Amino acid sequence: MSAASLPRGVLSIHALPADHHDGPWDSIVTPAETKERLLGALVLRLLHGSRLAAGDVPLHGIVMLIGPPGTGKTTLGRGAAQEAARAVAARGATTFAEIDPHALPSDLLGETQRNVTRLLREVIPELAAYRPHTVVLVDEVESFAVRRSAASFETNPVDVHRATDAVLAGVDELAQRCPTVAFVVTSNFVEAVDEAFLSRADLVLHLELPDVTTRTAILALALRDLASLWPPLAHLASDAELCDELAKRCDGWDGRRLRKLPLQAIARTARTAADPSRITAADLLEAAAQPLLLPGVATGGGPAWGGSPIRG
Repeated sequence: MSAASLPRGVLSIHALPADHHDGPWDSIVTPAETKERLLGALVLRLLHGSRLAAGDVPLHGIVMLIGPPGTGKTTLGRGAAQEAARAVAARGATTFAEIDPHALPSDLLGETQRNVTRLLREVIPELAAYRPHTVVLVDEVESFAVRRSAASFETNPVDVHRATDAVLAGVDELAQRCPTVAFVVTSNFVEAVDEAFLSRADLVLHLELPDVTTRTAILALALRDLASLWPPLAHLASDAELCDELAKRCDGWDGRRLRKLPLQAIARTARTAADPSRITAADLLEAAAQPLLLPGVATGGGPAWGGSPIRG
């Protein structure tokens, strides 16, 4: 299906498992428990959602990934969809749909609510009818289920309230009508997500900024990826002391920025940009010492989401 023919708010639709969707699950360096709990929640919903819906178990099929930007929430969600599809493949394929909540709001009074209602009560059920299982990824869910208590002084709080009401009604209906539909939703700002939506989540996982051990692993992986393109860099990827020192210097960096560190080192001069195999350990260390050149953005620290994963 071409992008032009996709329903409003739907970014892409795929059939899983598919070989070309391999990679994201393994590329995100995060505690094994986080991945296991995420995958377990999806498999439970996909395999047993119909049986649970027949009873009084309040399962909505919603897993939330919360954390600072750059911690891999979206990539982890995509990888989890592929892994869950593999786990349930014996019972049929999985439809994977990515939703863009920013495409749903409208300046016309009541139109946002209608767009949300159409998505949840028509589009997703129609997608779910094609295959036995469906996983829906909603990125930045705070723009989809806006916290109504914070909308009091907005330009049009009535429309915000109605749109969020439509989200809640839609996920409630889907929980019963399409019990093998699972949602993976992400948020950088959980404070902006409506409380009633949060209460419907079956599982909430907090992804924190990487600690020094995780930073070391991410940097080593990034260097190995570059060495696969420029083999002379293999000695840097295998230099444990170098990766440890880089990790110490990159305190407070998120995963995305860590992965870009080797590219930052390569781009420091036209000479190394023309031939990336020329970069040295010194180039990497100097790149790690450079501040993030974005006005108003801190180079370190950042919000730290405390505590262990919790169930909603």
